[in-house]
Amino acid sequence: MLKELVIRQFAIIEEVRLQFKDGFHVLTGETGAGKSILIDALGLVIGGRASADFVRYGEEKAEIEALFEVSSSHPAHALLREWGFADDELDSLIIRREITVNGKSVCRINGRTITLAMLKQMGQTLLDISGQHEHQALLRVEEHLAWLDTFAGSEVIELREQYESRYREYQALKKELARYHMDQKELAYRVDMLQFQAQEIEAAALVPGEEEELEQERNRLAHAEKLMMHTAHAYQHLNGEQGGLERVQEALNHLEGLVEVDESLGSLLENVQSAYYQLEEAARAIGRYRDGFEFDPGRLNEVEERLHLIKQLKRKYGESIADILAHGEKVRQELNQLEHREESVAELEEKISSIEAELHAMAKTLTQLRKEAAAQLETKVEQELADLNMASTVFHVAFYSESYQANELLPHGQDVIEFQIAPNPGEPLKPLTKIASGGELSRIMLALKCIFTATDSAHTLVFDEIDTGVSGRAAQAIAEKIAVVSKQNQILCVTHLPQVACMADHHFYISKELQDDKTRTKVEPLDRRGRTMELARMLGGVEVTNRTMQHAEEMIRMAEKVKRNR
Repeated sequence: MLKELVIRQFAIIEEVRLQFKDGFHVLTGETGAGKSILIDALGLVIGGRASADFVRYGEEKAEIEALFEVSSSHPAHALLREWGFADDELDSLIIRREITVNGKSVCRINGRTITLAMLKQMGQTLLDISGQHEHQALLRVEEHLAWLDTFAGSEVIELREQYESRYREYQALKKELARYHMDQKELAYRVDMLQFQAQEIEAAALVPGEEEELEQERNRLAHAEKLMMHTAHAYQHLNGEQGGLERVQEALNHLEGLVEVDESLGSLLENVQSAYYQLEEAARAIGRYRDGFEFDPGRLNEVEERLHLIKQLKRKYGESIADILAHGEKVRQELNQLEHREESVAELEEKISSIEAELHAMAKTLTQLRKEAAAQLETKVEQELADLNMASTVFHVAFYSESYQANELLPHGQDVIEFQIAPNPGEPLKPLTKIASGGELSRIMLALKCIFTATDSAHTLVFDEIDTGVSGRAAQAIAEKIAVVSKQNQILCVTHLPQVACMADHHFYISKELQDDKTRTKVEPLDRRGRTMELARMLGGVEVTNRTMQHAEEMIRMAEKVKRNR
């Protein structure tokens, strides 16, 4: 359950802090006051897409923080344990989202940074937001199958995921098989190209690491004169007449005489002796380097040519020798498959046939389970619509599989479905997308939400103007249905309808004010008199009269009576 929401520097909101309780909350106010902005903020809390546009003008970042209380059986616990949270962090969740002015976003749970994907996964267990975009989802036929599968439950969802995984494998194999069915001219060209690439890479006889060694050798050969000169000078200064070693030896002789007189100088003598031996070894090493160094102009040309060849191959086949060798192996494998394509085709066709049989079996089971679920969904939706003043409406899940190519395998099975309704007695069923009005869509959406709530882990439901397009008795029916749902779930609802607002347990009024040439959104909880005033405003518009006040008070009393009897 959502307990608290804090929003700072978000759109036109400077700062608001809201506390929520059990039951039915409504948010009302004038158009443009910022009601939907609050819903946008909640959307970000559960992993919605961030944008720099959300940051209040002139500020560096926007912040949204939400406190959730979760029961011991809530699925959030399993996710938190999976992510390594300690047991003492599981009683409540503080979700924090920051969006900077450059569009970057940071997500945290209980102070620990998490990924956006993790936040989305957690958000699905905490909040269910229904807005105008979901109304539009009802008009997208391709979304209907997902609705049905969600209603059908875990058995269908798990089988569908297995099917989709095998279907992707099936499509990849078919694509691979198509490569073998190219025409002979194209096939010959492909084989020639692969043979050329394989021969070019093989002829180069590349060795991992050789490019670095060649570059070092080229550097030495290109600076041979400089190396020889400095090596000779270094050796002469160390080991020549009056060189460093001879002078150090003379110093040692003097120190040995001193030690005979003063033993405390023994450690100093040892240090100088050690230095002498190290210099002596360095001189020998320099001498060996000098004696072994040979400048070969021909070798420099060979190194340059080899490096040029490697550069050409890198331009064609990869960024490193390892990439070139990997490409060569891939080429040899494909060449081998093409040269033995008859065997490869037979093997692929056998695999495809085997997976096809699996997919058909899974698709058949999916269709059977979906049809069983569809019959149950039809009954439940019609029951809910009856409560929403659409008692005569027939709701139907149409399966169009038969009208498609026989036995065609589709990405999610063999089923293409569409929701249909007949709103009035005697009318034929027609697609929902063609005949549903805005008010009917709102009620169908609410009916579906009521049905899905029974199996959904998110017990906080957010309705953003779900009552769009309705009025009168239909509005009253929606209000009463939301009130019933709120007995088992926490509800937050943005509404313009007094019929819905009067049924609420808690009422927030949202307004705009201008201070210091800046627009600010204010949110305040209303007491009984405040609710009456706001309902009167919603009923009468700009002017609030005694009559509208009396009407508002009567609506609140009637709503309380209805809720007591439910």
